[in-house]
Amino acid sequence: MSFRVRPARPSDFPAIYEMAKLTGGGFTNLPADKGTLVDKLARSEEGFALDREEQSGALYLFVLEDPERGLIRGTCQVFGSVGIERPFYSYRMSTLTQHSQELGKTFRNETLSLTTDLEGSSEVGGLFLHPHERAGGLGLLLARSRYLFIRAHRERFGKVVLAELRGVMDETGNSPFWDALAGRFFGMSFPDADAFNAVHGTQFIADLMPKTPIYTAMLPESARAVMGQPHPTGRAALRMLEGEGFRFDRYIDIFDGGPTVTVQTDQIQSIKMAREFTVTAIEPGGTHRVLAAAGRLKNFRAAFATIDHAADDGGIIDPVAAELLEIGIGDRFSAVAR
Repeated sequence: MSFRVRPARPSDFPAIYEMAKLTGGGFTNLPADKGTLVDKLARSEEGFALDREEQSGALYLFVLEDPERGLIRGTCQVFGSVGIERPFYSYRMSTLTQHSQELGKTFRNETLSLTTDLEGSSEVGGLFLHPHERAGGLGLLLARSRYLFIRAHRERFGKVVLAELRGVMDETGNSPFWDALAGRFFGMSFPDADAFNAVHGTQFIADLMPKTPIYTAMLPESARAVMGQPHPTGRAALRMLEGEGFRFDRYIDIFDGGPTVTVQTDQIQSIKMAREFTVTAIEPGGTHRVLAAAGRLKNFRAAFATIDHAADDGGIIDPVAAELLEIGIGDRFSAVAR
């Protein structure tokens, strides 16, 4: 037996909470707060139960499961739309060019503007893999399963998908970007503000942050150097996102300055390249190594598989994958090359 991705259940709370305690801070979508995680699981249950095929602010929470050992070793999330219940803030990095005729000089100043440009986008996030399982492509399984879920429920998601990556922090868990900018207005350390945001949202940013553009030349070099840079532990995640077509378009996180990357939903590689098959046989020894997914909503499953093509849209899938996906002869599944 191997690993699969499936929707989270309330009974998964203990395992998810233990993983949340391992994130090391700055991981807003997976806070080590019991009440918030319980609420997330309840909200996710509601999302999977929705019978309306339309975009909403629904949350879909998934886990990476080893059914044979009864272990949960990872988690990830998909949001139907950001900015529904509360504003979704980002900083947009822009350049303002000004010319002085008297001095005969042109100045190009970088600015940060508080925006809600990305509201209405869908979001992938909250991906965390247990330290004991960071091998064998399981991070890829977690990450790409989300796109096959979006593909199978396309009407529930927007035209654009975004992902926020954790920004750079020092060895004490503080953020140079926060300390140089927002921390000056709130009188809170970054860990305190991050924990507050994870539980209460970003409305306090709207209440207290200045609305005027901020000239980055007024920030210390320690802050400017990390703007748009991911935390070292997030570089592999950024490469996976870029492989799917996500690109940095100068939006950064208002807390730690980490990059926000975006892509047109239908241009995500795993969505574009996936194909549909009908199971015609369940046999070992397939020649094509794929990521496969089957089922809808709370019955969604994703796992690695080996398949062979049969006539038309027929597919021969290996027995282990068929069991993980809970499919049999005549059932449909989607697959994309690993």
